[in-house]
Amino acid sequence: MEILRHFWIELEGHNLLSLPFSLGKFSEFFGDTACRQISEMLFSIVFFHVSEYILAIIFHGKSNVTLKSLLISKNYLVAMIFSLIEYLVEVYFFPGLKEHWRISNFGLSMVVIGEIIRKLAIITAGRAFTHLIKVYHEEHHELVRHGVYGFVRHPGYSGFLIWSIGTQIMLCNPISTVAFALVVWRFFSQRIPYEEYFLRQFFGSRYDAYAQQVPSGIPFVN
Repeated sequence: MEILRHFWIELEGHNLLSLPFSLGKFSEFFGDTACRQISEMLFSIVFFHVSEYILAIIFHGKSNVTLKSLLISKNYLVAMIFSLIEYLVEVYFFPGLKEHWRISNFGLSMVVIGEIIRKLAIITAGRAFTHLIKVYHEEHHELVRHGVYGFVRHPGYSGFLIWSIGTQIMLCNPISTVAFALVVWRFFSQRIPYEEYFLRQFFGSRYDAYAQQVPSGIPFVN
């Protein structure tokens, strides 16, 4: 006991108990704002990936679905870890930045809207919706033009773009918001022309007519 008492006195003497991550500061660091925003973020991520996997099983059968349908890649993990680091740094040094609830709630609404658009795309397309680009035409692969596909050609991509940016606005992460917008947009701006090359091979003039009538769903991508 004497040893413990001496150790405690030493800590007080060196002011180590006032470190930022002492218990008092720790509870303040993870206050109501951080708990709510991080909880919303974690729920959004879990729901997105689990629902993607479940829908893939429903439409394609469990034997045809792998863990890749969770859509969790190394680049994705790096991006999410970066956004979390940004959040923790900013909530500690600039806590007021995270208190803009109108902005945060707007981001949450984007997450919900993006999720709905993407899931409508999956359900509407059914077996025609795949996580990997089809380079060979299959019998069940048909040109879907009804429902949400009547408004944009790639609602699944539109939904993910809105969802991903929304997660960062929800966290009031200015750096990650811009980074996610640029990276996701660049990814789809390259993926869409590649995918549509094969769609034109499959459906010919029908797809050309469709592409002329309906926008891609990704800004500045024809």
